[in-house]
Amino acid sequence: MTSLRLSLNLQGSQLLVALVALIVAPSFILFGYNQAVLGSLLSLKSWVAVFPAIDTIDTNGAQKSHNSTSQGACNASFQMGCLIGALSLSMYGEKLGRRKTTFIGAAITVIGQALQVSATTLTQFVIGRVILGFAIGQISGTVPVWLSECAPPKHRGQLGICTGIFISTGYALCNWIDLGFSFLHPSTAQWRAPLAIPFLLSVVMLISIFSFPESPRWLVSKGKISEATVSLARYRGLEGSAEEILREISSIELAFESTETSSLKDIFNPEDKTRLLYRFWLCMGLNFFQQACGGNLISVYSSTIFEGSLGMTPELAKILASCVLMWKTFCCLISFYVIDRWGRRLCFMISGAGMAVCMAVLAVTTSFSTLTHPMAIAYVAFMFVFNFFYPIGFMGGNFLYSAEVAPARLRAAISSLATANHWLWNLVVVLVTPVAIDTIGFWYYVIYAIISATIPVTV
Repeated sequence: MTSLRLSLNLQGSQLLVALVALIVAPSFILFGYNQAVLGSLLSLKSWVAVFPAIDTIDTNGAQKSHNSTSQGACNASFQMGCLIGALSLSMYGEKLGRRKTTFIGAAITVIGQALQVSATTLTQFVIGRVILGFAIGQISGTVPVWLSECAPPKHRGQLGICTGIFISTGYALCNWIDLGFSFLHPSTAQWRAPLAIPFLLSVVMLISIFSFPESPRWLVSKGKISEATVSLARYRGLEGSAEEILREISSIELAFESTETSSLKDIFNPEDKTRLLYRFWLCMGLNFFQQACGGNLISVYSSTIFEGSLGMTPELAKILASCVLMWKTFCCLISFYVIDRWGRRLCFMISGAGMAVCMAVLAVTTSFSTLTHPMAIAYVAFMFVFNFFYPIGFMGGNFLYSAEVAPARLRAAISSLATANHWLWNLVVVLVTPVAIDTIGFWYYVIYAIISATIPVTV
């Protein structure tokens, strides 16, 4: 650990690149990987043998309905942990700072992953998922704030979108890894190994975190002006003169002084002139839309849908699901290019309109009692189209915007609540999807189409 810390004698853009590579990337690959990892494991014979209570492939009728509910609850245990973890930040995140909070989260991921990998009962597995989720919720609410507070304004948008790129990378990576291990001789190694691989990402974070300076904004908030100046100088490097560094520190101090008496209670203050209520609901609304548009339906359950609803073989379902998510990762690069050119609002509007059309088509293709081959092709095609539009606004844009619009002194609190709202609706989607697909069918897609259609007129 010490040698790695000493070797990171970087500053300026090199330091920011290292922060993205060693902290942001592992954090959000863990986010995406652990959220989607179960999707391709649920149909494995070796999985079903250990956890028969959540088998929905080899069951029918009332038993399948019961198992669908159990499967949704098992999947949602991760999101429940994330929700609790994100909410916990409002209590101690601002006290500990960005580095310590992220370090604690990374350490807790190791515990959760160990319980998952060694699970022999569904109870142990669910406990591991909750603990892992708690850690990811804590990390996902802290790292975007840390990054936005260290990034130069002109690059803040693109760096913020990196979170979405890495989430999507985690989705795709776990599906390809699940696919590769599915060809092993049937044994628990088929699913234990994919669950163990993220340990490597946790280790990278644990040995790297304290190699980076603390957020200069957080240091200013604690009155540590000299440390904040040194930190900001390292993050700006040769790109900023001493005078520019001092000027930026002064502007940060002024921002905190102007909101010195601010608290979350001001949300309900009719005399508040900072439009805090509007900012708060905008942050909450964007994180609601990010989940309630159907993105997780495709990211988490695509393999299960291909196999259970479209009648594909397990191998073809896993390959196609992996391709869908790999395509999503590539499409995230579009947002990286346009987020600062088009602005946040236009990206949200284009994304919402495109997703509404895609969900409407998915509803039509699944509305008939018999799914024909052309309908199946259309269904898969519009999954790809959906994953073209979704990342333009909602793969990282919601986290970025939440960190940007919150007042300086309330940034961590509002960001944690917005992230908690993200995980709340993530929980709802993951919990109800297996049951909804089994009971209301195409109407489930109609709901997503309607919600997505409201995005352009709301943001």
